Amino acid sequence: MEEEARKLLEEGIVKKLISPGKGELSTFPNGTKVVFHYRTSLCDGTVLDDSRTMGGRSKPMELILGKKFKLAAWERVVITMRQGEVAEFNCENKHTSLYPLVSQSLRNISAGKDPLEGQRHCCGIAQIHSHHSLGHNDLDNLQANPQPLLFTIDLLEVLAPGSFQLDVWAMTDEEKFELVPQIHEEGNTLFKQGKITEATEKYYNGIACLKNLQMKEHPGDEVWVKLDHMITPLLLNFCQCKLLQGQYYEVIEHCSALVFKYEDNLKAYYKRAKAHAAVWNEVEARLDFNKVLELDPSLGPSVAKELKAMEDRIRNKEKEEKGRYKGLFNYTEPPATATTG
Repeated sequence: MEEEARKLLEEGIVKKLISPGKGELSTFPNGTKVVFHYRTSLCDGTVLDDSRTMGGRSKPMELILGKKFKLAAWERVVITMRQGEVAEFNCENKHTSLYPLVSQSLRNISAGKDPLEGQRHCCGIAQIHSHHSLGHNDLDNLQANPQPLLFTIDLLEVLAPGSFQLDVWAMTDEEKFELVPQIHEEGNTLFKQGKITEATEKYYNGIACLKNLQMKEHPGDEVWVKLDHMITPLLLNFCQCKLLQGQYYEVIEHCSALVFKYEDNLKAYYKRAKAHAAVWNEVEARLDFNKVLELDPSLGPSVAKELKAMEDRIRNKEKEEKGRYKGLFNYTEPPATATTG
């Protein structure tokens, strides 16, 4: 342990043991999965991130060693730890310069956003040396003023290569392609069980998997089109989940993208119509419902039911508004009250 601490110190990292772990120290071969909670702080004690509270939930970090994670310092420090160990690592600037980008991605993930949002038009190093905002004041300040950081790591699990299913991002292209049908089926099963949040995540992962593959192809090429046809049903299922979750504008956005590419996509028009109706876009909803009938007249009864529900909601809303404003124009001044001086 003393020898390892000396090596870290020479590299600009000071380790402070908080709680010892159990068992022998792993050899950590490439492909090992490490699961840990982390807290990142400035040297004055200001906390930047905490995996136990980020995004309002407690979700540990998972790393596959040897995959060239952007923040190399985390891979360097965890291999000095035993499972169950808690330690604090004070890392010099040279180890922390990319942390603002890593933190931005982790915060995006915790908020359910694209982890690369805000990083698509500029490589990591270029961003660090630019005035590009990361969307968080504390990260912008850290980017403009690089400084040492304290990482408090609680190593929860060390999983040997082959003992776990790889996360999508760590898979080869072939593994991703083969996994999508399984993800799709798992999403369908969860949806039928009424587990909408879990199903949404499955569909999202399937879409992300295929999008990652599609980015490597030229738009319009045979492989690109094949992947797009695989993405479409997943995206429609994702939109159905979002409808049930009340995320109507997201449904409108995704379905609009689908009908732009596929003008005869009946399900996209139907889901967009329902989303428009839910946010009081009556004209747009009627146009989409008419398109649904044009594509499949047999859906007349279903469309009629949806239109009646929308019209009832509109009438109820109008009644509520009339009642709310009814007394505003019948105001009479109260009689004067005599007072004594």
